Amino acid sequence: MAASVDPVGTGDLPVTGRPSVPRPGPPPWVAMYHSVGDCSDDPYRITVTPERLGLQLAWLRRRGLRGVSVAELLAARARGGGRNLVGLTFDDGYADFVTDALPLLRRWGCRATLFALPGRLGGDNAWDPLGPRKPLLTADGIRRAAAEGMEIGSHGLTHVDLTKADDLTLKTELVESRALLEELTGVRVDGFCYPYGTIDARAVDAVREAGYAYACAIDPGPLTGPHALPRVHVGQDDTSWRLHLKHRLHRLRRRPVEGL
Repeated sequence: MAASVDPVGTGDLPVTGRPSVPRPGPPPWVAMYHSVGDCSDDPYRITVTPERLGLQLAWLRRRGLRGVSVAELLAARARGGGRNLVGLTFDDGYADFVTDALPLLRRWGCRATLFALPGRLGGDNAWDPLGPRKPLLTADGIRRAAAEGMEIGSHGLTHVDLTKADDLTLKTELVESRALLEELTGVRVDGFCYPYGTIDARAVDAVREAGYAYACAIDPGPLTGPHALPRVHVGQDDTSWRLHLKHRLHRLRRRPVEGL
């Protein structure tokens, strides 16, 4: 999706004599995934089977769309392109990203952003009281995903609701998680994803001040912007027809994004 930016240089003026202000572009279409595997016990609807993910990626390619990381999508939009790109994100850093998602992404020529929890490497989804324990990636797993061309972003240290965190915890979750991931991969970490999708102005400001270039939420409403990007949940029930509707409705229902 191309951003609606007026091609006016810094020194140019429109006929009114007033400086032109670029209009915010339509929100980028970013799909939100979590786990890829057995979804027979899935109370939070966070899991898609490998078969379903493969069909969803195939649907993208049939429509002339390609899944990319959020960083790649935003960079393309900044250049005035990206019309055929869709952001793919996988939250929490489940171990099945490497075993089940990565081969499918490779097969369909797609890339994605993996939002990991460096404070829980090799652990599990202890923050979910219901459902099965799902193992998280180890340090080696995250390095392998990065080596395969996936963008690694931060999901915080330990999956804390930032809107309920005190000032010290908030800063630690943002700053230390980024530093650990950069040390782990040797690559700059530009992206953040809010645990639980919950945000407020204080959390958004803290993410910006921590130096992240962008952050993903779910439905940020009036806080929508580069540090509160809306996303679309994609689950096991999303057939081709449901994806078609979600793709069309996202542009109509979400707020424009300033600067994109």
